[in-house]
Amino acid sequence: MLKKILSFTWELIKVVVISLVIIIPVRYFLIQPFYVKGASMEPNFFDHEYLIIDEISYRFHNPVRGDIVVFRYPKDPQEYFIKRVVGLPGEKVEIKDGQVYLYNQQYKDGAVLDETYLSPDVKTIANTGTESVTLGPNEYYVLGDNRNSSKDSRSFGPVDRSFVIGRVAFRGWPLNRMTVFQTPAYQY
Repeated sequence: MLKKILSFTWELIKVVVISLVIIIPVRYFLIQPFYVKGASMEPNFFDHEYLIIDEISYRFHNPVRGDIVVFRYPKDPQEYFIKRVVGLPGEKVEIKDGQVYLYNQQYKDGAVLDETYLSPDVKTIANTGTESVTLGPNEYYVLGDNRNSSKDSRSFGPVDRSFVIGRVAFRGWPLNRMTVFQTPAYQY
């Protein structure tokens, strides 16, 4: 009887150790669960939705325009934010007349960012009326999809690449909104 108990205990310990060897690296280096809190990304993300964050992709390439990213809030790195990447390193982002303008090598005179993921009646308003920011070599300009209720780069400035945790890859909850996310294609 004692031999059976010891054998069962040994098998249980092996299962736990093997599970931890698999789960811990996946959790800390590949993917991370994230819980949406707040209304800054509505109508595309709602409060209490569960997301899976892809942490490994950005080890091989940088975020691109349209990616929905989770990052540490620059003014309090204990907090995590979810926003959409709008401006890339080296670009100039200007907010005026309710729209986002981008200036880069391709559009030296600027182009309006066509944001098909937003309702046509949504206006992007800068805190000071008009805002213009030139991004540094590792900086991203991020905006919430709910432009009227989002604390984003308009209030705290660009986000350094070192603060970006990963890209939103999958929404797992609620089940009726389960989605695999792709980066939108822009035409501007």
